[in-house]
Amino acid sequence: MFKKTLFVNGIARTVISTPDITLADVLRNQLHLLGTKVGCGKGECGACSVIMDGKVTRSCIVRMKRVPDEAKITTIEGIGTEQNPHPIQLAWMVNGAAQCGFCTPGFIISTKALLDENINPTREEVRDWFQKHRNICRCTGYKPLVDAVMDASKLMRGEIKKEDLMFKFKEGESLIGTKAIRPSALAKVTGNWEFGADLGLELPENTLHIKLVQAKVSHANILSIDTSEAEKMPGVYKIITYKDVPGTNRINGLAFPNNKGDGKERPILTDKKIFQFGDAIAMVLADTPSEAQAAVDKVKVEIEELPAYMSAPAAMAEDAIEIHPGTPNVFFETGIDKGKDTKAIMKKAAYVVEDDFYVGRQPHLPLEPDVGFAYINESGELIVHSKSIGIHAHAAMVAEGIGIPLEKLKIVQNPTGGTFGYKFSPTIEALLGVAALITKRPVYLGFNMYQQITYTGKRSPFFMHVKMGADKDGKLLALESDWTVDHGPYCEFGDLLTTRGSQFIGAGYDIPNINGAGREVFTNHAWGSAFRGYGSPQSLFSSEVLIDELAAKMKVDPLELRYKNVYREGSTTPTGCKPDVICLPTMLDKLRPIYKEAKKRAADKNKNSGDKKYGAGMAILLYSSGLDGADTSAAWAEITPTGVAIGNSWEDHGQGADMGTLTISYEVLKPLGIKPEQIKLVMNDMQKTPDSGPAGGSRSNVLTGNATKVACENLLEALRKPDGTYRTYEEMITEKLPLRYDGKWTAPCTTPDVQTGQGNPFPCYMYGTLVVEVEVDTKTGKTKVQGLNLVSDVGTIINRLVVDGQMYGGLAQGIGLALSEDFEDLKKHTTLTGCGIPQIKDVPDDIKVQYVETQRPNGPYGASGAGEMPLSAPHAAIVNAIYDACGVRITKLPARPEKVLAGLKAINS
Repeated sequence: MFKKTLFVNGIARTVISTPDITLADVLRNQLHLLGTKVGCGKGECGACSVIMDGKVTRSCIVRMKRVPDEAKITTIEGIGTEQNPHPIQLAWMVNGAAQCGFCTPGFIISTKALLDENINPTREEVRDWFQKHRNICRCTGYKPLVDAVMDASKLMRGEIKKEDLMFKFKEGESLIGTKAIRPSALAKVTGNWEFGADLGLELPENTLHIKLVQAKVSHANILSIDTSEAEKMPGVYKIITYKDVPGTNRINGLAFPNNKGDGKERPILTDKKIFQFGDAIAMVLADTPSEAQAAVDKVKVEIEELPAYMSAPAAMAEDAIEIHPGTPNVFFETGIDKGKDTKAIMKKAAYVVEDDFYVGRQPHLPLEPDVGFAYINESGELIVHSKSIGIHAHAAMVAEGIGIPLEKLKIVQNPTGGTFGYKFSPTIEALLGVAALITKRPVYLGFNMYQQITYTGKRSPFFMHVKMGADKDGKLLALESDWTVDHGPYCEFGDLLTTRGSQFIGAGYDIPNINGAGREVFTNHAWGSAFRGYGSPQSLFSSEVLIDELAAKMKVDPLELRYKNVYREGSTTPTGCKPDVICLPTMLDKLRPIYKEAKKRAADKNKNSGDKKYGAGMAILLYSSGLDGADTSAAWAEITPTGVAIGNSWEDHGQGADMGTLTISYEVLKPLGIKPEQIKLVMNDMQKTPDSGPAGGSRSNVLTGNATKVACENLLEALRKPDGTYRTYEEMITEKLPLRYDGKWTAPCTTPDVQTGQGNPFPCYMYGTLVVEVEVDTKTGKTKVQGLNLVSDVGTIINRLVVDGQMYGGLAQGIGLALSEDFEDLKKHTTLTGCGIPQIKDVPDDIKVQYVETQRPNGPYGASGAGEMPLSAPHAAIVNAIYDACGVRITKLPARPEKVLAGLKAINS
């Protein structure tokens, strides 16, 4: 142990620590400066950045023995306050640069150091700085962050004033379509937004810390679990195995009726078998995290290792054993049957193309690892706090397994540092619930980044074979598809995902005749969970690349071939229903000049390009808003002494649920004459908020937005007097009228038939048309995306900052999916860098978005969802651009340099 004096944010602080503890741990655990976030723990993400003696320092990897005595350290708390934010923090807010907010303090600290050194940087200098200091963002696509730095530098140089930058709101005006700042922004930019790990440091002193004993192989029988030695370790309170679980020890995966299993194959704690690497075998509960971790290695697990089937083809082989005995590895099948016999039509088609496609196991890579805590409240209810984006659904999925009546289980969503869909599935909720129920003490569990990457779900790979036929004029006649979904060892939400193949392969085009079959397969690789786009990035990749192949075969322009075939009046979707709106022809008309300019730029560059080749490619982007069929959401609105309170469970993982709720409710409540700040948001707590459904499938803006709108309309109607004026809170009390009014909205839709895929599953859709420009180095095979130009139609834009951020962020994740991201190798793909997360220089600064706002009949104020469309097919546009640049057709992602080089070699051989 040693003592040092640190000058933290200008104040002398005495610190007593051990040499090997990190600076981040001292700042957070000893000095209680929680604005410094720890994400990767390896210096890869920059969330922990502080300024030490004038230099940006990643505090998660700096040991205290390397921190000089009397070091001057600046954390986010020393930059500005909520009462007096720094110009950088103001600029971050007005540019929508804080989405989930987890990376925000690190970026702002890094920016402070940059502007202290260079008050007038160029955009490229800003990007170079963030690349050098490894500041990573998974939400924003980076462009809003650079915009924020440029505005902050202008503020600090005195070229503009705060008043020039801030959103100006005039009382009574609409917030819809404006750049109003989301309610959570100020707390996020000042480091005061408390994420799960921050709240964990504020739990009572009798809190038990959980560390997991996890599987180190992918498939095995468990022969014995010996905890006797571990139980004797210092500080250990209890070790929990499957034998201790009060309930069924199974999570309900909500299987479809024709699933060949029961949907309850996933254990809370493994009992008979290990099904995937990282499966939880036991929980060690101790007084401190370090004591719990020390005991983990003392738990002895005897196993009989079994063959591990790490892909769908392996699990489908004739000699493969059943991963779940009694249930075949191919456990769910679906299909599509629209129109006439496609085989006969294909024989007569003037042009036919077919190909095999693969979209892989993309990791979500949120910078905040999974975290949560649980306790029993004074009413005897089990309260679980987590990153859940489906609090009511998750309670229903885990209650029986934990062993508690559903009405006694309440899940609360903590402020959440991104999920991008992995938290559509429960992860640690059941573990926390079991631990709290058994010990009757508060319990806390936080993953490190290795556990986050290896344990949580991933995008499910699709293996696809697709065939497309057209007449001599290029009119699409028929489509045939076959797809196999590798969903890992647990079925949850995989049946629904598999049906996305029938709904989105070929979507966007009027194809009268479609026939196909899909299946879902158990494997021993990472379990499949929802990921932004949920099936459309896999499905659309096949059809958006194949239509380019058709254009090449016909020797026609890919945009014009698309233009000829996109939805128009009289068209039907693959599910046989009418499109919600007709907008794609208009969008392609807007894109055409942009596309032609991009093609010309590439051609001009290629005249004297040497080893570098340039190309432009395009794709149609498309996704739905809503879960299949009669999806329902609920909300409430209540008059209060100071205004109105709005309650819903619109879970927020960075997409702006607070802004959506505020904007929609304010629009309805404007007749009351209240201000936006008089609307109190009560969100995402089962103790207080109704079942609004999960925040996935881009459903929330439509479903929960409509439910919130209905609740506010019901309140407004109750407040209205016969003379048209409105009662006050006091008048409602005097007249003994109810103060709270519920709202509910159900999508006017039908669930498609599982065999034919025909139905009307979604109330709204989102559309995009995208041009991508790339550079391909023919010596190395490396592809660099140089520009993205999107024409987007998500209906009425509820908030411009939020929607812009969703567009930029989705496109950036599409770059990762196209070129670098994967979770296949359990030894290599276990860090952010190893998984291929895009850094700022991997994403172009040249991202342009323009909007068409076609009113959606079923959306609140004409809006659809927004977040998933921009990741539905940018990867297809990128590989189409690679083909345009160098003639290499990539059909199996990611398009890493070695694949491009192999393609070039094949062309030149």
